[in-house]
Amino acid sequence: MRTIIFATNNSNKIYEVENLVGDLYNVLSLKAAGIDIDIPEPHATLEANAREKSETIYRLTGKDCFSEDTGLEVAALRGEPGVRSARYAGENKSSADNIEKVLRLLNGQANRKARFRTIVSLIMDGKEHQFEGICEGKIIEQPRGDAGFGYDPIFVPDGAEMTFAEMSLQEKNTYSHRKKAIAQLLAYLSLHGN
Repeated sequence: MRTIIFATNNSNKIYEVENLVGDLYNVLSLKAAGIDIDIPEPHATLEANAREKSETIYRLTGKDCFSEDTGLEVAALRGEPGVRSARYAGENKSSADNIEKVLRLLNGQANRKARFRTIVSLIMDGKEHQFEGICEGKIIEQPRGDAGFGYDPIFVPDGAEMTFAEMSLQEKNTYSHRKKAIAQLLAYLSLHGN
């Protein structure tokens, strides 16, 4: 089985990706690969941050690897929090703080449209390839559910009644932005992987 490094230490993302990949590939987190670094995300776009992470790990290891960067883009907030999704309420704030800030800024807003966008950056044989997954939906007024992570308790995907945080992982994956991007990654690997 081919091994590929996933340039993250986010246990929630690792769990979701391992479920999507199954036994097609051996996906190693940074920790499992013995890499103990925190890769900065200094850029203004998801694409550039994803590339920063995959290029950093490729430079360190010379091995095929991929990374992802995901943002919640809220229409009434002009696309915020976007690239700053993980740190929207401040560097050391929690997901609950980030959710509270989004809900506060949307208070009284009729337009609740939002989308999750994931960019996956794969470096294979020294070349980068990017894949994008988008999930359109809306922000509700109060958090619901305790599954998932990040903004999942306030996001309802189009075509659903439940928030991501009220869904099982299998249900979430019928809509998931991350699943869409990883599906493209797996399709690419099945054609070009050796």
